[in-house]
Amino acid sequence: MQNTSEQYDAVVNECRSLFIKKMSDYGSAWRILRLPSLTDQIFIKAQRIRQLQENDVRKVDEGEKSEFIGIINYSIMALVQLELGFVEQPDLTTEEATVLYDKYVAITKDLMEKKNHDYGEAWRDMRVSSLTDLILQKLLRVKQIENNKGKTLVSEGIDANYQDMINYAVFAMIHLNEA
Repeated sequence: MQNTSEQYDAVVNECRSLFIKKMSDYGSAWRILRLPSLTDQIFIKAQRIRQLQENDVRKVDEGEKSEFIGIINYSIMALVQLELGFVEQPDLTTEEATVLYDKYVAITKDLMEKKNHDYGEAWRDMRVSSLTDLILQKLLRVKQIENNKGKTLVSEGIDANYQDMINYAVFAMIHLNEA
């Protein structure tokens, strides 16, 4: 079995590759999205995963993996938007966006390594469905923080929630790749 860091990198490389290809196709059109719009996009992906997990019949031939990739990539876009804000017109080249992508992956992976140490890789004994539920819970938290105009009294901020969603989605992808 590979170690967590190698498995994490393999998942992220798959997501990064798709991100770069979509940047080539669409440019940085996503830069016009306000944060709540990105949150809603992630919510749609997580809800679809939950429906796939609950329903026996699928009418669209896409599985959970593509949706988890979407959660990871949209969450990274959200972290970029938190830093740069939204714009009226696309403003990043593929190279600039990839540098920002890599920056937030590195920050998020570092967080994962610290938490993974403290929690003793507990995620390895979790079900993919539980990771999905945790992502949905984080999304509801983010929506509430957004409704509160970013203010929290004692809770971590929106960025930490996006980072946790990325890490939960990576863990789910690792489980799906091992299945």
